[in-house]
Amino acid sequence: MNVKVLGTGCRNCEYLYQVVLKALEELQVDSTVEYVKDINEISKYVMFTPGLVINEKVVHEGKPLPDVEKVKKLIQENM
Repeated sequence: MNVKVLGTGCRNCEYLYQVVLKALEELQVDSTVEYVKDINEISKYVMFTPGLVINEKVVHEGKPLPDVEKVKKLIQENM
């Protein structure tokens, strides 16, 4: 599984990155996690950050920020 957290490094983006890492750890999913901070790369996927991409599919964009349980659900739905 390929997971990308899209964000410029702001507090909300850092929060989502940590939530994603925790969700993957709890699910024990083998994955590659990439924190994309390049604005040109981010704009290929979303208009608002933070964004979450699983296997090249945008599953979250902007606010409200998902919690660990919501991210776990998104991961399971997009495996």
